[in-house]
Amino acid sequence: MHSGDEVSVDASHDTADTLRIGLVSVSDRASGGVYQDQGIPALQEWLTGALRTPWRAHTRLVPDTRTDIEAALIELVDVVGCHLVLTTGGTGPARRDVTPEATLAVGTREMPGFGEQMRQISLQFVPTAILSRQVAVIREMPAEVSLHAALIMNLPGQPKSIRETLEGLRNADGSVRVPGIFAAVPYCIDLIGGPYSETDDAVCQAFRPKSARRPA
Repeated sequence: MHSGDEVSVDASHDTADTLRIGLVSVSDRASGGVYQDQGIPALQEWLTGALRTPWRAHTRLVPDTRTDIEAALIELVDVVGCHLVLTTGGTGPARRDVTPEATLAVGTREMPGFGEQMRQISLQFVPTAILSRQVAVIREMPAEVSLHAALIMNLPGQPKSIRETLEGLRNADGSVRVPGIFAAVPYCIDLIGGPYSETDDAVCQAFRPKSARRPA
């Protein structure tokens, strides 16, 4: 397993309210140094523009093996304490694409709505979106150990698809045509005990019921 750098919008002032995000790129060739990984930089760029509360990224670049992927996900949640983990790559039908299997193996509860919405977004562009197998799960620590939990989501591998999946699609007048999956992420993290996070509405408007919103 390959560790990466950590980035934060305000690393010098990290607190208990800092959102810790694991970013995992799954690729044999990128992890082997054959070519430069594009998934993690795309995720970091989008999150930097979208999040308006303190956060820190912990990055991992791993090969397409279930053992490596599972180890990275478990470490990021159980040891690093990430509240959200985003993976990129390894979600197609090819035999080497095992990211969904690894994700399901470490999860304690599945969150099928995220995968359904990802495919709905991609279907706006290509009919082969039905071949994608992205999943999302909650990983909960045993109650006797910790109350910590994290949301883990599989994303596509291409930077353009990553942005569209997270952000959604807009009409020419700027109105939302298809909501992105990240609109539901902050409230999901609230519900599993993570820190309250806010987004830039111009990028992606996070949705919460009125009773769950904090004053601006």
